[in-house]
Amino acid sequence: MAKFQDLINQNTPVFVDFKADWCAPCKIMTPILKEVKQYFGYRIKIIKIDIDKNPGIARKYQIRGVPTSILFKNGQPVWRQSGVIPADQLIRILSQYF
Repeated sequence: MAKFQDLINQNTPVFVDFKADWCAPCKIMTPILKEVKQYFGYRIKIIKIDIDKNPGIARKYQIRGVPTSILFKNGQPVWRQSGVIPADQLIRILSQYF
């Protein structure tokens, strides 16, 4: 948990994709997040958290379904949404936090 806190406590926005191996929609997010990373480059950090391997983190952020995405700035969640989000829509949403 401390390592996760270190990851999200950065000046660079950190996009966290909460997922599970058994979740089919979660697999759809992988190419979407690659496109988002290509668009923003070094301005964003994207990490994936498997809720089955990290139940404490999932509990702390009340992850009830996957995929759930949370954008952190300086350790604080500033945006959150569940479900698959198309790349163009996600880029539009995230752009307002830069």
